[in-house]
Amino acid sequence: MSIHPAPDPKGRLAIVAGWGQLPLYLAEAARKAGEDPVIIALADEADRSFDGFETLTVGVGDLAGIERFIRDKGVDRVVMSGAVRRRPELHDIRPTFRTLMRIPAVIRTLVSGGDDAVLQMVIKLFEGMGCRVLGAHEIAPGLLAKTGPLTSTRPSAEDVRDIEQAVAAALALGRLDVGQGAVSVGGRVVALEGAEGTDRMLERVAELRREGRISPRRKGVLVKLCKPQQDVRADLPAIGLSTVTNAARAGLAGIAVEAGRSLVLEEQALAAAADQAGIFVCGIDTGLPRGGLG
Repeated sequence: MSIHPAPDPKGRLAIVAGWGQLPLYLAEAARKAGEDPVIIALADEADRSFDGFETLTVGVGDLAGIERFIRDKGVDRVVMSGAVRRRPELHDIRPTFRTLMRIPAVIRTLVSGGDDAVLQMVIKLFEGMGCRVLGAHEIAPGLLAKTGPLTSTRPSAEDVRDIEQAVAAALALGRLDVGQGAVSVGGRVVALEGAEGTDRMLERVAELRREGRISPRRKGVLVKLCKPQQDVRADLPAIGLSTVTNAARAGLAGIAVEAGRSLVLEEQALAAAADQAGIFVCGIDTGLPRGGLG
């Protein structure tokens, strides 16, 4: 597991904030570690208040505004966090002089690239601004899922078979750079995560259940894995309280995430909510290389 990095006296840390709780967790963790982080809140994406932190609210395609803020605040490290639900339109992109020559490649990636390709492009853009890009696990290593059960509720033998089936599906999906999650019910994969995200996928499973297309006698399991080729500096799979709520609504028996390469938000509250709902949550080891996470 990565060790918390020592504060760098030469520059500040910027947290690029999309939707969800993770950006605020990282900002608070960085401050506790002695950092003085700044927030780059993406307009129409970030949905949390960052009171007490220096914050720039900026369009997701405003590269010039982001680089100006990074330069003015002495930022030399960046961590990307939270979901970005909409790719910028072409008219939203405001390049810097240094990124102007890359715009054709940026446009091609935004139009036809998968999420992993887009994140790789964003990492290169930040590196071009003179910043080192860190992973969320380097700021808050305590959020990484551990191997084994997080709850007192445990998977049954049937649940283990569903986990194995969903793992195979999630890995195949990840290799195609489509999504990170899959749901298996009774040994049959019934849902794969696309651009809509995990919660919306679970809503589809709940709808299938209501329509009678999933047997009420079979529960099933959600599995979330890192894509095999994924750069762990961006978009690690994450679960939170909403994942537990939606899994319960979908009638699932539990949730399995990749240990060491997934994030668990509010672990104690999540485990308590899962136990109350009769749902297990566990970290699993796929045996795949961990890309430096250890």
